[in-house]
Amino acid sequence: MIDGIEADERPADDGEGRARALAERLRAERDERRRLAELIHDGPVQLIAAVTQMLDAAHAANAAGDTESASAIVARALSVAHEANVDLREIVSGIEPHALSELGLPAAIAELAERHAARRGVAFDLDLAGGSGLGDGAQSGLYQIVRDALDQAVRRGPPTRVTIGIVPSGGGVELRISDDGVEERREAVLAALAQRAEELNGTFVSETTPAGTTITIRLPPSAAQL
Repeated sequence: MIDGIEADERPADDGEGRARALAERLRAERDERRRLAELIHDGPVQLIAAVTQMLDAAHAANAAGDTESASAIVARALSVAHEANVDLREIVSGIEPHALSELGLPAAIAELAERHAARRGVAFDLDLAGGSGLGDGAQSGLYQIVRDALDQAVRRGPPTRVTIGIVPSGGGVELRISDDGVEERREAVLAALAQRAEELNGTFVSETTPAGTTITIRLPPSAAQL
């Protein structure tokens, strides 16, 4: 007997559960690395490659004595380099923004929306009061879902308006993201968002029409406090 419990009555070590949790965590980490690789390749890497080509052209023009063309090409290269710098800063801040840990989920999403509005002219309607008081894990997971949903909305066709709401639901919380962009037809994108919701023990529902796309994630009380 150990601590009043017969040895043969002690709960069995849930090795299978731990192995499953480890596999899910590794899959999530692998998916995050893939997402970052795609963002860096499709954004800053392409821009830096363009800068390299422009500087080669400017060097050739300068060597040929065409300083006017060389100057114009360098000016354009500088503009593209600044764009690459902004993209890299957005990727770095999007991994785990300072506002999320210091000010909470509503502030982090508002900051993310502000960057999209400034760079792409997207109008946002935000109702984020339900995002206060969530656990750290829920806040981080929901932020990643919002970030990914916005990134994918821009990729398939920049929307002009996005609505993001976080409201209490059945003791838990509901996140809803709606946009008026091109209809989401990529099943892999929706599957990836659904997987992120599943990792939070939440449910995922999507609705796609020619008028736009809406995704809804609901977390039960236990998951909202993770």
